[in-house]
Amino acid sequence: MRPLGILIGIIAILAIAAGAAYMAIPAHSLPHFVPGYLKGDTHAHTDRGIAGVALGAILLVISVAMTRSGRRHRRRRY
Repeated sequence: MRPLGILIGIIAILAIAAGAAYMAIPAHSLPHFVPGYLKGDTHAHTDRGIAGVALGAILLVISVAMTRSGRRHRRRRY
């Protein structure tokens, strides 16, 4: 489960970065391949930014839970 947790963590970081970009960059300055690009529009997509950051935070919590879950159940051998 550790590789899946790491993959989810990477996706979480990318979602947080995309959400921050949506909140900080005006719509006309977004790259053309990003959903929400509007030529001549000057407002930022705050709703999409909040959704991206929230989704990233949820995925980050899931990632940490998945990568740490295997550590608690190991038994020590003497």
